[in-house]
Amino acid sequence: MTTPSLNLATLQSFADQLEKTVRESGVAIMEVYESDFDVERKADNSPVTLADEKSEVIILKALAAIAPNIPVVAEEQCAAHGFPKFDGTTFWCVDALDGTKEFIHKRGDFTVNIGLIVDGTPALGLIYAPAKDVLYRGAICPDTGASSAIVERGGKRTDMAVRPIPSNGFTVVGSASHQVKDAMDDFLAAHDVHEMIAVGSSLKFCLVAEGKADLYPRFGPTCEWDIAAGHAILRAAGGNVKTFDGEDMSYKKEADNYLNGTFLAAGTP
Repeated sequence: MTTPSLNLATLQSFADQLEKTVRESGVAIMEVYESDFDVERKADNSPVTLADEKSEVIILKALAAIAPNIPVVAEEQCAAHGFPKFDGTTFWCVDALDGTKEFIHKRGDFTVNIGLIVDGTPALGLIYAPAKDVLYRGAICPDTGASSAIVERGGKRTDMAVRPIPSNGFTVVGSASHQVKDAMDDFLAAHDVHEMIAVGSSLKFCLVAEGKADLYPRFGPTCEWDIAAGHAILRAAGGNVKTFDGEDMSYKKEADNYLNGTFLAAGTP
């Protein structure tokens, strides 16, 4: 079986099928969230719970059925078994529970993330916030640039697009749990900032994509699975993610560690 042409129609078909998957993962996550769960530590000392593991199992099963020829890079699978080996730069990038600290502290800002990287560029993203029952999805055709970005809350779907820079200054969104204070303070001082918002998980990308914020500077460490879905959604809504040197974010790092450097997600070029 060969991988189908990844045009916008195919990407949208993947997204339609995966909406059910992220919601199913959300149910599994909330079952753990509402229980007396344990928190373990991985080799890098980052926290992990049963919710991370249950959600990833659901997603991996769905991806194997939907697109069996596309490799998958998933956080918990990599932590347990190492990074997968595959040729090319088209692959799924999965963070089955982003914002584990928000989850542990019962703050609600945690998400299910599925991103698809095509030829090294994010082309499809789904982000579901189960505690809020809000779904974001975005797709952008690698060849034509045709795109679609949608948010669903309360059963109502709305098209998303980034906004022009407001006349009263930028709204900047930053991490609620992983802030690098000195670097962020310097960034805020160097820009015309109207408001600063702290939010957990990949929801920061979504606020920019939805036109509720303008800039998301990231100074703390992330991995590709932390940002792939949000990057795709933001691209589909008209935004971008670049290093502070102005280079596009790269995926499938040569060192096979999938670690990102600092970056700026923005609603404007």
